[in-house]
Amino acid sequence: MSEPRFDPPPPDPEWRTQVEHGRVLAFAPHPDDEAAGPGGVLCLHRRQGDPVRVVIATDGVAGDPDHRYEPSTYVQLRRAESRAGTAELGVDDLVFWGFPDSCQLSSTDLEWGAQRAADELRAYDATIVYLPWRLEGHPDHHALHVAVMRGLERSGSTARAYGYEVWQAMVPDLIVDITPVIAAKQRAMACYHSQLAYVRFDHCTLGLNAHRSLIHARGQGYGEAFQRLR
Repeated sequence: MSEPRFDPPPPDPEWRTQVEHGRVLAFAPHPDDEAAGPGGVLCLHRRQGDPVRVVIATDGVAGDPDHRYEPSTYVQLRRAESRAGTAELGVDDLVFWGFPDSCQLSSTDLEWGAQRAADELRAYDATIVYLPWRLEGHPDHHALHVAVMRGLERSGSTARAYGYEVWQAMVPDLIVDITPVIAAKQRAMACYHSQLAYVRFDHCTLGLNAHRSLIHARGQGYGEAFQRLR
């Protein structure tokens, strides 16, 4: 009988205390993911003078399952929350695609998303791209990952791409120290009142970011984790 195989542990992720310079394009599935996922890193980019654009893919209409808000103005409410949240991060360049939220997507839908992503990448000429990592459990997050990765290929972009976490924690390649901007990230997340009424994602995100300081900072401070995608 053969001995059981034991794979070596993954290497420790790289720890960075600052972000690289570049033109930043961040893709968020819903209005609030831009703050909960890479919000600290986007704030760091803006504080060092980097241009940052955020693309929000869906209209977020599925975020009110109990119908607490007026349906006719709910999309505008979600967009206003995103504008307020990203303003706390120093970001004022937002693009809203307005795709339907939480729908069963066809191959045609994914193709349309990939083309929109490719168009955005060409128009903005990004050198750094942030998008959901490949094993995000929410279907909209996963679909946006697929669409943006396809868009990167067909656009001919040479941008560096990093996957961020929201719904599922990853085994990261890279952790960025966001301790200097954690207060700004907390203020940003507090702007999404319609979502905090349902899920305390700010509490969960803060805990995850605190955990990311465990390996390199002895559990003191906060970090955002990423996987290098290209």
